[in-house]
Amino acid sequence: MKAILLREIKSFFGSPIGYLVIALFLILNGLFLWVFEGDYNILNTGFADMSPFFTLAPWILIFLIPAVTMRSFSDEKKQGTLELLLTKPLSIWQIVNGKFLGSMLLIVMAIIPTFIYVEVISSLGMPEGNLDMGSTIGSYIGLLFLISAYSSIGIFTSTLSDNQIVAFIVAVFLCFFFYFGFEGLASLTPSFSTFISAFGMQDHFKSMGRGVIDTRDLLYFTSITVLFLSFTVYKLKSFKL
Repeated sequence: MKAILLREIKSFFGSPIGYLVIALFLILNGLFLWVFEGDYNILNTGFADMSPFFTLAPWILIFLIPAVTMRSFSDEKKQGTLELLLTKPLSIWQIVNGKFLGSMLLIVMAIIPTFIYVEVISSLGMPEGNLDMGSTIGSYIGLLFLISAYSSIGIFTSTLSDNQIVAFIVAVFLCFFFYFGFEGLASLTPSFSTFISAFGMQDHFKSMGRGVIDTRDLLYFTSITVLFLSFTVYKLKSFKL
């Protein structure tokens, strides 16, 4: 698995992909949070609060993570190297986990520089340091689990076609549906809104953003991640047969 992980990291940073992903994430967040006028502009909110970032980041990642994962297995299929990869002395789970962790690590590297926002916003508070750290830490943990779920979905969709664009579009749709789709369905059925919302990522992400790490939220994101990685393994086994 380590060999696959290192191979993924080298492929990301051996081409402009890795640098472009990190730059895009930081630039888009920076523009919306500090430059563009609107609801996400931290300077206009009047509060020393990281909530605009944690509201915006999941939407940017809906497009960014599928762009990273779309080549994971679709490129292997297109190049005809998937069969060779599956013959290596590694289990399919090890191959899948190596690619999954490689994609996750790249996105986490894009998240780390945003810790600067915490220091800047804290210094802007009145009094200085007036920032809800419990909520901020909870939201970062929630974002990590959200990245994990998005990445697993992206890895799975990359097995569905040798066309990276198809893999990207399907991944964006599934990530959008799991993040916002259930909230939309809940709004159509007010009587069951709480029950339906509980199936969506947004509800659990917001719950963790309150600063309380509930095992139900952790179990939800872990289940989604394991489910889609299992789908990926199942799909790859069908290629091996």
